[in-house]
Amino acid sequence: MARKSSRNLWTAKLSGKPVPGAKALATPASGVRVAFEGLVLGIDPSLRGSGLALVEFRRGKTPRLLASETVRNRPKLTFPECLGKIAERVSVMLQREPACVALEQTIYVQNFQTAQILGAARGAAIAQAAMRGVPVYEYAPLRIKQAVVGAGRASKEQVASMMKAHLGLLTELPFDESDAAAAACCHAWTWRG
Repeated sequence: MARKSSRNLWTAKLSGKPVPGAKALATPASGVRVAFEGLVLGIDPSLRGSGLALVEFRRGKTPRLLASETVRNRPKLTFPECLGKIAERVSVMLQREPACVALEQTIYVQNFQTAQILGAARGAAIAQAAMRGVPVYEYAPLRIKQAVVGAGRASKEQVASMMKAHLGLLTELPFDESDAAAAACCHAWTWRG
């Protein structure tokens, strides 16, 4: 599995080194970069409400949301049961064979226990991609918001509103799903020429 940070990917790209999972991103002889094409599974990891969004990108077309869901884990479920449900739902989405997975990097959390729980939820999702050899790319929340809203400090409401517009949806997605779709868009748009 290729697990790379966006910083490492940009460093490789700018230095002319091959970037794993970036077949569609090859630079033609003209020097103009080609936009990303394919499916991206975006994930907004959380123990009780992980957002998943499968987005299709085609050159010259509006990105298309193929599927999205929020993995809701009831409070009465045990910690391992929650992780199992996250892994199972990610596994179902991966059956659509996305080119890669894009998810939010861990944010700074003052509470150690909260950081551990969030890390375990992320691990449950990442492990599913790793077992299938699907590349995983991580993006800072500020970078994702910058990519889809134009402001790194955008609210969840602003992200949901912009994802509705970017994806041509009739209604806004729930926050967890719009955050997941935003991660997918951030990945695809990072490579636009």
